[in-house]
Formats: sequence, structure tokens, C-alpha cells
Amino acid sequence: MSPNVRMEIAGVRMDVPTGQPVVVLRELQGARRLPIWMGTNEATSIVFALQGIEPPRPLTHDLLLSVVDQLGRSVRDVVVHTVENTVFHAAISFDDGTVVDARASDALAIAARTSCPILCAAAVLDEAGLVLSPDGELREQAGDQPQEAEAQVREFRDFLDHVDPDDFQS
Repeated sequence: MSPNVRMEIAGVRMDVPTGQPVVVLRELQGARRLPIWMGTNEATSIVFALQGIEPPRPLTHDLLLSVVDQLGRSVRDVVVHTVENTVFHAAISFDDGTVVDARASDALAIAARTSCPILCAAAVLDEAGLVLSPDGELREQAGDQPQEAEAQVREFRDFLDHVDPDDFQS
């Protein structure tokens, strides 16, 4: 099993070419970034949590956490553990050892609300992670990448060409 790497949410942005939201995870002890494209509802939920916006009625992720709280449990961490054809799979771990499979977008929305650790399997970062050099230039990781990963690198480069570096500040 691949070791896990500690991550944080660097930001949520709109991918210019596709119009689809993307959350960018940043490796805490390294230079890699992990872009995860997701639906509008999940992206909105993450943005609300990051900005401290409380909607007039609870969103689905707020409801889930209310249920978890009422059951006397708390979220220990979330782990992005697998990527298959650019689809990311995650798990939410609770304080009693229970682990629940989740979409990465839902797991990240939960993490944004609880400030729990966000972890990513090193193998996922090796496969789908991108490297930003200190000058902000995107570099591919060493080694051969499958065609899908190369397409994702090109798409992410295009995305970065259209955003302001200040967009990635928390």
C-alpha cells in the first residue's frame, strides 16, 4: 500500500476551457499540485466552507456533518486513495475507525468544513500530480505518463495560463 502525503486545498477555480470547477490540492511538504475536476454543487460547497459562508439552509455536506455530530462521532481524516481514468476516489475516516468510501469532491467538502487532515496516496500524486516550480512554471513529473495524464497536463497548463497567481492563495 502506498504511503499517504499530507495535502491542503490551495483553491477552487473555474477551468476556462471546459467551464468546469477544479479544486487544486497542494502538497504541504513538496511542490506537487493535484487538480481534481468536480461538479458545480461540490465546488460551491467547498468554496462556502473555505470562505466561512453559511447558507440560509444547510447544504448536503452540512447535513451529513450534523448527523455525524449527533451520533457522537467526528471526522478523523479524508484520503484520496485512487485515480482511475481521471476519476478520483476517496475515503472518510471517523474517530471510531469507521471508513466510508466517497467521491473525492464530497470528501474534500467534508474536510473543508472540519479542518481535518487531507491525505493523498503517494501513488495518486505520482500518477496525476503536477509540479509547479518556484517561479510558478508548470513542469511534468519525471517518467513516462499515459496519454490521458498528458492530456490532463495540457489542460491544466491552459487553466494556469488563464488564472492570476493570487487565485491560489488561501
